[in-house]
Amino acid sequence: MSDDENRYAPVPTGRAARIGRMGRFGTGLLGRAALDGARAVASGKRPRLNDLVMTPANAARFAEELSQMRGAAMKMGQLISMEAGEVMPAELARIMERLRSEAHYMPPGQLKGVLEANWGKGFQRRFKSFDVRPIAAASIGQVHRAVTKEGRALAIKVQYPGIRASIDSDIRNLGGLLRWSGLLPRRLDLGPLLEEARQQLHEEADYEREATALRRFSDWLADDPDFLVPGVAEDFTTRDILAMDFIDGRPIESAEAEDQVTRDDIAARLITLVLRELFDLGAMQTDPNFANFRWQPETGRIVLLDFGAVRDFAPDRVAIFRDLLGATLSGDRAWMHRAAIAVGYMTRDTEPRHAEAILDMMEIAASPLRSDAPFDFRAERLATRFAEAGQHFAEERDFAVIPPVDALFLQRKIGGLYLLCARLGARVEVRPLLEPFARTANSHNSPA
Repeated sequence: MSDDENRYAPVPTGRAARIGRMGRFGTGLLGRAALDGARAVASGKRPRLNDLVMTPANAARFAEELSQMRGAAMKMGQLISMEAGEVMPAELARIMERLRSEAHYMPPGQLKGVLEANWGKGFQRRFKSFDVRPIAAASIGQVHRAVTKEGRALAIKVQYPGIRASIDSDIRNLGGLLRWSGLLPRRLDLGPLLEEARQQLHEEADYEREATALRRFSDWLADDPDFLVPGVAEDFTTRDILAMDFIDGRPIESAEAEDQVTRDDIAARLITLVLRELFDLGAMQTDPNFANFRWQPETGRIVLLDFGAVRDFAPDRVAIFRDLLGATLSGDRAWMHRAAIAVGYMTRDTEPRHAEAILDMMEIAASPLRSDAPFDFRAERLATRFAEAGQHFAEERDFAVIPPVDALFLQRKIGGLYLLCARLGARVEVRPLLEPFARTANSHNSPA
């Protein structure tokens, strides 16, 4: 059987089926741990439960199970790979990272059932062609190419059956499994991740909501020579199916083979886009997955895809982030302190030593922002330095302040953008891009 055929697997539907599958997996983990533990004891060793459960083999089985379940289970695995990758052993982190690019496909029969439920029987007559093999598959849906009878080329995103109804129970069951299994460090607070995943899944599972966001960004960037956004095919779009124009392009990371000028230009445009989304539009596509960007070498344009994770930012929050950007560029620690409190990174009652640790992390993140010289995203190892500081901070702190959700999503988007710039090997003069959007020193708020 080919690798492509191996990727076809029915999506488990129904709450009982999904709970049962997760339960059987958990029981299997315990059984294998017990057997390995008995062997270790027989040889004179005294292993810990975490060491028995958190093995590369079990992590690989876990990733495969989430990939086959899809939905909230797979989304949670993706979030873990992004949020917890720096506190996992490297081998386990690499295994979990596969969830960000791999998902199984629905078999053709299950796919046909979803299409008929939304479009009615005989839907095939509306198309010249419909490619049953998907061109992409993710946590809540897969994408197919099609051409309508009128000749319009479409990319059609089809949601897996039963995903919306299973979100809450999937999150609860997976959270329980992760807590007792030892697959993640005990110190990692899963609560915010679980709630974040739950909210995000409910929003992303509503394709009519995503279609609205797609229209909004398409209108906003309609005359922009740097970007392309697909148009919505209204007659084919439902809550479970999102149909849009198919726009050809190469994976954005393939541009790392291009010359330095091209790579730097792509990175600068993406950085500017994030700033414009936050400060001009007040809405941002917050999913940092590389697959959400394509690149057209012939035109030089960047294609923007997947608007399920668009977040609105209230005007007062935009003003606060503008103040934070100004403070960060200035290097004024007192101003940075006030701005960090306003964002929600700390409170006025945070102990000085903890506040200083947070400000030190902000200084690390600010290093590419303050210089007028080009910042080498690949050579500077900023992500590694920040992760090391963050891990030390998490181990040492005895207080907890969870930033607001908008700050968490903004951090994730900026972190993903940094990783993409590093992948491209871009060297960008960042400060001139940021200054037009920042609050200036003589206009920022006075101390409270």
